[in-house]
Amino acid sequence: MINQHIFLHYNYTGKLDNRNETQGAPMDPKTVVFMVICSFIVLENLIVLLAILKNHKFHNRMYFFIANLALCDLLAGVVYIVNLLMSGQRTLHLSPAKWLVREGSMFVALGASIFSLLAIAIERHLTMIKMRPYDANKKYRVFLLIGMCWLIGITLGALPILGWNCLGDLPLCSTILPLYSKSYVAFCITIFISLLLAISVLYARIYILVKSSSRKVTKHSNCERSMALLRTVSIVVGVFIACWAPIFVLLLVDVACGPRSCPVLLKADWFIALAVVNSAMNPVIYTLASREMRRAFYKLVCGCLVRDGIVGCKQNTDPSRSKSSSNCPRAAEQENPDAKS
Repeated sequence: MINQHIFLHYNYTGKLDNRNETQGAPMDPKTVVFMVICSFIVLENLIVLLAILKNHKFHNRMYFFIANLALCDLLAGVVYIVNLLMSGQRTLHLSPAKWLVREGSMFVALGASIFSLLAIAIERHLTMIKMRPYDANKKYRVFLLIGMCWLIGITLGALPILGWNCLGDLPLCSTILPLYSKSYVAFCITIFISLLLAISVLYARIYILVKSSSRKVTKHSNCERSMALLRTVSIVVGVFIACWAPIFVLLLVDVACGPRSCPVLLKADWFIALAVVNSAMNPVIYTLASREMRRAFYKLVCGCLVRDGIVGCKQNTDPSRSKSSSNCPRAAEQENPDAKS
């Protein structure tokens, strides 16, 4: 049975034009491709979580944050699969509460991801400012930050369900998200963009601090290994911005445009798909950038022990490089736990 509230909102925004949502139909090729991508996202992020769980070398604060980010990406993949299964002709049969839960879960995953990136930047910045090595007794700070990430993400995603929506007030509705108030969308995008700017500033400051510290200690090395994980997470942030910026811009256009006045808003599926693909990129970045992560991946995927001498897992035996790495400041060494292995 078609829900009249959903039908009214979708019809008002123009999302029902040239679409037949009322008749059953098999999944189209686009949906099948998206489902396959999302399944791959779930699988690879699950491997990241298992690799970190099984390898004691990864049981430190930076990898706890990476595990949390992988959990956010895994959630994004699962949520998008559910979203696809509940979309199309099924959308008009949802109740407003189910629709808000369906879309709100995506905002939870997005919010938790961005706040996780901010938590990583804060933790690394504090490490560089204090210039102290990792203290196992300070793990409570890690789990406190991770808990705050999820608390804030869930709060943001739940606001429309708690009443910040446009039910009964069509002129205030978003076109991309027909039951969401434009003011709520603008609020979330403002927060997300502000956080990404803050993350960029923190990483720029961290990079300057690391480079400055390495110059004071050695003239012949930039302490490359001490900056490896810093570069890895910086790449993660850059890829995140590249994948999510288009949908952020599109949502800002949505806030500014009236109903049926911006046809590009009806093509939002491709922008959302690009954002979801970001969740598939992070495990690839970890694997390419970290020797230890490659080892852990090989152990899980191949189901065999990785011997020394295998390509990509060969331990560093170059005494000059080891000596160079030992000259790095201890706090900077914490930027890359792999340097200790």
